[in-house]
Amino acid sequence: MDKNDELPIGEVAARSGVSVPTVRFYEDRGLIQSVRNAGNHRRYARHTLRRIAVVRAGQRFGLSLAEIGEALATLPSDHPPTKRDWARMSAAWHDALSERIEALTKVRDGLTDCIGCGCLSVTSCPIYNTEDARAADGPGAQRWPAAARA
Repeated sequence: MDKNDELPIGEVAARSGVSVPTVRFYEDRGLIQSVRNAGNHRRYARHTLRRIAVVRAGQRFGLSLAEIGEALATLPSDHPPTKRDWARMSAAWHDALSERIEALTKVRDGLTDCIGCGCLSVTSCPIYNTEDARAADGPGAQRWPAAARA
């Protein structure tokens, strides 16, 4: 096995744990890229497996495909990323993930008070919306942290 071997789409799907249509979707979104062989079949560089692993990890972390794509755009597409490339990319995610962790912690900690009680008391409920005053702020739950609404 040569690290420069190109892999067919089925092998990329099987080894990365995603379906063939998902591999095509990632390619359509610009997250990965392929070349076509003489028979017009897609072939992927071996390091594409790492890129797909990053996409899947980012999705599990709650990042959008657009955010993941922005991060992957900082990596070289014609050769495997170096350790420095990966470190730079992951550093870019650090602040975004920290903000999400903080927002999710606030949501988690507020669930018992606002959902657990079920009272919706006009005098003590923190989410009660007197006279529909929050309608002017836009759609959605306006009192939840902004990151939790996204």
